[in-house]
Amino acid sequence: MNIEEQIKIAVSLRQQTERSLTSHSELKPSNPPEVNKMEYFIPTSAGETRVWVFKPIEKLTQVLPVFVNMHGGGFILGSVDMDNHWCPVIADRAQCMVVNVDYQLAPENPFPAALYECYDVMKWLYENHDELCIDPEKLAVGGHSAGGNLATSVCLLNIQKGNKLPIVYQVLDYPPLDLATDPNLKPAFKEAIPPDMANLFNALYLQEEDARNPLASPVFADVSSLASMPPALVITAEKDSLAAEAKHYAEKLKEAGVAVTYCQYRGVSHGFTHAGDLEIAEQAWHFMSDKLKEAFNS
Repeated sequence: MNIEEQIKIAVSLRQQTERSLTSHSELKPSNPPEVNKMEYFIPTSAGETRVWVFKPIEKLTQVLPVFVNMHGGGFILGSVDMDNHWCPVIADRAQCMVVNVDYQLAPENPFPAALYECYDVMKWLYENHDELCIDPEKLAVGGHSAGGNLATSVCLLNIQKGNKLPIVYQVLDYPPLDLATDPNLKPAFKEAIPPDMANLFNALYLQEEDARNPLASPVFADVSSLASMPPALVITAEKDSLAAEAKHYAEKLKEAGVAVTYCQYRGVSHGFTHAGDLEIAEQAWHFMSDKLKEAFNS
């Protein structure tokens, strides 16, 4: 399959996703807090990366910690719009700035393009902290589904670069962390991502790159290389084929001496923080926010 064919497939999937989102209501906070929202462009390896910046109204002039958020979508779908309803919840409840990254997608921009772009966003925020009133010693990163993969991979990349960024916490929300194992061999649930779809996501993202590269599949990182990772919150869904690999990764982090909070939400499937039961989704978003606030204040 050449790149033109891959792009046609990706475009078709994006159009289907947009139609699905139009016909089905996305979950939104029951009591959305009032925050300041600003579109911003950050220079990165991708050129100018668009981000949305959220800050509590009462903290507009104060220096705040920052949480950098990455959306899901299998590395080939999605945008910041998926999380823009929920970023205000984190900003308000964790009393921090939230930077929601509209990173580039595969197959047009395959691995490791989005990873380096997200790292560059964090690097810019650290080096230019005065511009957005950020506490440079309190950076956190997180994401949902593919965004969770990118988040912990940013932390791994940071270690490879000498831990130049003081990342104090990572939030991994039902992340795919093993792109090497055939999805047909993973735990099966009728509510899970279909294996053929998961295979397509992985293939379009990796483009023949080594799927066992820890920056693509963090579960393959050596325990010794994980010792410098920031504390983590790892969230899984009971009816998700990705839950086992995320749990395994949490265990590897613990073995390396990293402080990990692991939480599995029962009776829900992949993407439950964005679709399904609003009460359970809000519990998860509030839990993420509270763990971030705890990390920023420690």
